[in-house]
Amino acid sequence: MPAYLIYDVEIHDPEPYAEFMKQVKPIVEQMGGKYLVRGGAHEVLEGDWQPTRLVLFEFPDMDSARALFNSDAYAPLKELRRTCSTGHAVIVEGLGDPTA
Repeated sequence: MPAYLIYDVEIHDPEPYAEFMKQVKPIVEQMGGKYLVRGGAHEVLEGDWQPTRLVLFEFPDMDSARALFNSDAYAPLKELRRTCSTGHAVIVEGLGDPTA
């Protein structure tokens, strides 16, 4: 079943974050992921959650999403991201066949 990695990121220093975004895309793709949302307008419809910048990736499965987050290739980029932003990340399992 597909899995979705969701980030809510607040960028504190745009220059190094831009470098992070440039370097992370190929690693995401190598791990079978693809961007579905990368920033953009959003609207809170209910509750007190105030996301800053939402990023949504689709992966073939939960293991693939976890593999990216825990990979040696991503480790230095994770540290770079943490120096210039703060946020939250979650993985959620999708539906195998949404019409079923």
